[in-house]
Amino acid sequence: MVRVLMVCLGNICRSPLAEGILKSKTNPENVFVDSAGTGSYHIGEQPDRRSIAVAKTHHLDITGQRCRQFTVEDFDNFDWIYVMDNANKRDVLALARDENDRAKVKMILNEIFPGENVDVPDPYYGGEFGFENVYTLLDKACTQIAKKLNNG
Repeated sequence: MVRVLMVCLGNICRSPLAEGILKSKTNPENVFVDSAGTGSYHIGEQPDRRSIAVAKTHHLDITGQRCRQFTVEDFDNFDWIYVMDNANKRDVLALARDENDRAKVKMILNEIFPGENVDVPDPYYGGEFGFENVYTLLDKACTQIAKKLNNG
């Protein structure tokens, strides 16, 4: 089984959407997907209501997710760690113990913009349209990730 972790700042907007989207594109018997935040602001909470709403418009239910903070142990528990932006990448890499840990960390939008290290915009203060835009970007990236996972 391949284990994939999606990481953003608070684990309420972007990474819960990425988790839900990738789960919808992969077989749960072969791929385990989870999400976490680099910050501790929302531990135990559901994703942001706007993430829940945009997921629902795309026939995904992410209401069962609960926010948690990224830990060093996640390097042991996951094969791939996708971060949503360069700040998340810096924060996750600061906890890396060795090159093996660092090699697991990838910018999610490099799946559709190879080598460009483009940030997934944080929609928290961006109004309702920001969430749909983020969904579209993550859906495209997760389609590419799923192709790799389903063929590998």
